[in-house]
Amino acid sequence: MSYQPINLREKLTKFQEQWSPKVIAEMNDYQFKVVKVQGDFVWHKHEDTDEVFFVIKGEITIEFRDGEVTLGEGEMFVVPKGMEHKPYAKNEAEILLVEPKGVVNTGDQISAQTAENDVWI
Repeated sequence: MSYQPINLREKLTKFQEQWSPKVIAEMNDYQFKVVKVQGDFVWHKHEDTDEVFFVIKGEITIEFRDGEVTLGEGEMFVVPKGMEHKPYAKNEAEILLVEPKGVVNTGDQISAQTAENDVWI
């Protein structure tokens, strides 16, 4: 057992690619992932799980078919399972995601933005 804190900012310096979540911790069957985002993501949904977005730095908008939510630094939002959504960031933002182990970032869609799953940093 390591009794060292996990420094989110330090973890975010270890990669540059966007829309490619990196696992930094696990709790039970859930993973904590950091990701850098900018521009549009794909419309998608996760049929079997909610998804937590917590903004560490910057601002993101999560679009839904019937509205949107904008999150700034220190804000979070839970996207309910089965709800189609599309994250967007005008400028680069840094996000913490919390979701069950094995969740694919593009959910029910396979695209050029589908990232390799379970990559640890």
